Amino acid sequence: MFDILLDPNAWASLLTLTALEIVLGIDNIIFISIMAAKLPEHQQKTARQVGLALALISRLALLASIAWVATLTRPLISLGDLAFSGRDLILIGGGLFLLAKGTMEIHHSVEGHDDGGPAAKAATFAGVVAQIMVLDIVFSLDSVITAVGMSQHLEIMVAAVVIAVGVMLFASGPVGDFVNRHPTVKMLALSFLLLVGVALTADGMGFHIPKGYLYFAIAFSTLVEALNLMAAARRKKARANAGH
Repeated sequence: MFDILLDPNAWASLLTLTALEIVLGIDNIIFISIMAAKLPEHQQKTARQVGLALALISRLALLASIAWVATLTRPLISLGDLAFSGRDLILIGGGLFLLAKGTMEIHHSVEGHDDGGPAAKAATFAGVVAQIMVLDIVFSLDSVITAVGMSQHLEIMVAAVVIAVGVMLFASGPVGDFVNRHPTVKMLALSFLLLVGVALTADGMGFHIPKGYLYFAIAFSTLVEALNLMAAARRKKARANAGH
């Protein structure tokens, strides 16, 4: 254990894995923010904390089952020329779930069901927490497999995961509050979920889309929306000054 602490390569591996886990957790934070927003305000913070705590346990369980995780990359079933591993099936299932969930959330937002319309259904605390936990497993699967391939030390992988989940726990609150205050940002976030859903499904089908392309699209869209929000704030301030 002390040998690892004195090894510069171990520290470099820890920094790399932590950065990777945080970057790959961006889409997870968006999903958590949207799901928690369906609960009463006094339950949202608790739902985020409980969901991420359970997600941390599931990630650590995956890391502890390194031998089993390695088997997920082996072909499991074949359809014609396509072979699907356990990882592929999990990614396809998670991607389709994101596509369905994102589409329904956009429909509810546009149709006004979020305001308590007849088609709105009360979200349960347990249901939201369960969705956060399940989707975190899907989101974290690739990063866990990558961590297993990048480091030979379980201690380093565990430390990287714990730090990354801690950052997600800290960021999910401000991100959730910001999304709740700006309906257009929520719509943009739901569009990101659709984008991630397509990427996960395509990856599971054997058509890998580099994450850099996805993050560029998300970053560019976020920049455009930030400019729109700044312009709207200036117009609001100008109207307020004109009123005086």
